[in-house]
Amino acid sequence: MALIQRRSRAAAVPETCAVGECMALLGGAWTPNLVWHLSGGPRRFGELKRDMPPISPKMLSARLRDLAAKGVVARVERPTSPPSVDYELTALGRELVPAIEAIVAVGRKLKTQQGKTGKVAE
Repeated sequence: MALIQRRSRAAAVPETCAVGECMALLGGAWTPNLVWHLSGGPRRFGELKRDMPPISPKMLSARLRDLAAKGVVARVERPTSPPSVDYELTALGRELVPAIEAIVAVGRKLKTQQGKTGKVAE
């Protein structure tokens, strides 16, 4: 006997899936971490590197360039001696912060559950 194909009860999926667009942006390695650290305000390259010790300078530079190209991060050159560059979230980048905060909240709950039971709840 063939199984009946059920239709999704979710909202109609637009031509370009908005969830896919957002996840393509946040799906890059270290991207959510960068958005999280920049949510506190502008940071220089060295400060970001100190905030995220495991990331290599090459990867950090690549992620910052990628996020700047996508309009999430602004690169602001400061006329100091020696010249310095600050990175900060754009308006679009700031819109991602609540999503990152929600992911952090779920992550904390998962860590708490793992600590109590020794495994992830199903």
